[in-house]
Amino acid sequence: MKLAVIGYPIKHSKSPYMHNFWLDQAGVDGEYEAIEVPPEHLENNVYELIKSGFTGFNVTIPHKESIIQYLDEVDAAAKSLGAVNTVLINDGKSYGYNTDGNGFLKSLLTKRDTEEIKKANMLIIGAGGAAKGMIGALKSFGCDRISVTNRTIEKADLLIKDHRVNGQALQLSDAEQRLNEYDIVINTTSAGMFPKVQERPIDSAKMKHGSLAADIIYNPQKTSFLKQAEQAGAESLNGIGMFVYQGALAFEMWTGIQSDAAEMIKKMTELMNQE
Repeated sequence: MKLAVIGYPIKHSKSPYMHNFWLDQAGVDGEYEAIEVPPEHLENNVYELIKSGFTGFNVTIPHKESIIQYLDEVDAAAKSLGAVNTVLINDGKSYGYNTDGNGFLKSLLTKRDTEEIKKANMLIIGAGGAAKGMIGALKSFGCDRISVTNRTIEKADLLIKDHRVNGQALQLSDAEQRLNEYDIVINTTSAGMFPKVQERPIDSAKMKHGSLAADIIYNPQKTSFLKQAEQAGAESLNGIGMFVYQGALAFEMWTGIQSDAAEMIKKMTELMNQE
């Protein structure tokens, strides 16, 4: 079985570590690799993966939205989100899915219970592929008070209108001034990801005491955004849980095998602590 993750850059990815462990554990003869794909080569690389006998692959930044045009079919939920992070290949045809949102929800439920999540006033930072998966899953879960802030406010506004949530599209500067209004603030951008660990998507110094700052980044474990939020008295949730849970959903899709996500979260945390 041949599996992969494609993105640009991709060298930082821990997906091969995780999926190869699960393949070995399940006794499946296969390999999962990271393939760096610049945006201008996406179309050719997708077709090459299909022709080369891959069972499937994950899709990460910056291809989650643009890949849709190169797939044969896209799951209804992923199509409505406008973003794909998992591709299954069967009989030479490619099928796109999105496991990001449900992966994040599983992680979020380790910090807040169902009612707390549904009632929370939320702010999503970013309006790209990851944000689309997030807002769709949160809306389906029963969340409605969701605002979005983004460098391009038009994209934030479109995200809110597409999902019909009760929130606002905000400029980054406005969101920073109003951070103490939110119970959960979620960074879906790559700001702060290794190696640019000093970057922050937003100044989180004004977060409300006892609120939750969540980041989809897992390398580093604690981003500058999360550190600053903690200093303001907020709790933090890094991206390891989401990373593992979305990966487990994709792995089951490809292999039909359920993996032990809780065990992998511990392993990933230990691995990141060693680096």
